[in-house]
Amino acid sequence: MTEWLAYPLLIFLGLAGGVAVGSGMVALLVILDLIPRLAQLANAFRRSIWFETAITSGAVYWSFADFLDWRLHMPGVVQLVGIGLLDGIFIGMLAAALTEVLNVLPILAKRLHLSRFITALVMAMVCGKLAGSLFDWLIFQR
Repeated sequence: MTEWLAYPLLIFLGLAGGVAVGSGMVALLVILDLIPRLAQLANAFRRSIWFETAITSGAVYWSFADFLDWRLHMPGVVQLVGIGLLDGIFIGMLAAALTEVLNVLPILAKRLHLSRFITALVMAMVCGKLAGSLFDWLIFQR
């Protein structure tokens, strides 16, 4: 592939991937009502803008950190404990939000008049996850 054709293709693929990941993150936050639930649990409805700002700032900061290859200059144990703690908090909040809104799929299927296809919908998601994982493990990781 010639160089003049490769760059626009790479730019398009990068932007498409970014839009897909960003849309998924926004959908996750909106569908799971993560911020309002967090404000409710913290009894801080008036300060929900701080939660929104923290999530947005964190996403922007870590995007820059990834793109610009920023490094944390701390001992390895401190890094491991700090990042592990932050990851654990995020996964715990996400798991709590998922357990509260676990009935999203049946409600969505009912509203879109897809109730009779609920089994096919779940199987499509499972097969998509399986295909993506196999692609990642068998092809992309080589």
